[in-house]
Amino acid sequence: MMVRMDIDSHAEFAAQPDQVYAMLTDKSFLEKVCAETHARSYDVIVDGASVKTSRELPSPDAARPFTGETLTVIEDLSWSPADSGYTAEVTMTVPGQPVNFNGRYTLATSGAGSTLRLKGLLKVNVPLLGKKLEEAAAPAVMAAFKVQEKLGQDWLAD
Repeated sequence: MMVRMDIDSHAEFAAQPDQVYAMLTDKSFLEKVCAETHARSYDVIVDGASVKTSRELPSPDAARPFTGETLTVIEDLSWSPADSGYTAEVTMTVPGQPVNFNGRYTLATSGAGSTLRLKGLLKVNVPLLGKKLEEAAAPAVMAAFKVQEKLGQDWLAD
């Protein structure tokens, strides 16, 4: 049984899209985000408009019987300019696990700053337990996004 959950969230920044984009493609910033999400280890690769992070994270309690104590989350982003800012195709995978996220970031001018919107579909393909695992995975996706927002606000204020 495939379980799917729509993810739709946004983050506000007191900076223009060009400044926020520069931050979101800055290796030092991304390493800080990885560390703040309690990654036991991580790797960040930035190649122009392409960003790839790999984080070894503690497994959610509901997933631990299937994943062990940790799991690896790989996030790939491919940024491109848009009318009022930038967009990025986003994929998140957990190697060896039936979990993936496909979505899009939209970064646009909003008032005196910018809004970064994350919209996509989280899928878990596990018979009988998919819903429970999906409910455990969704908060982790959202928490990482909120950590990025908080650290980004601080980063841009400096």
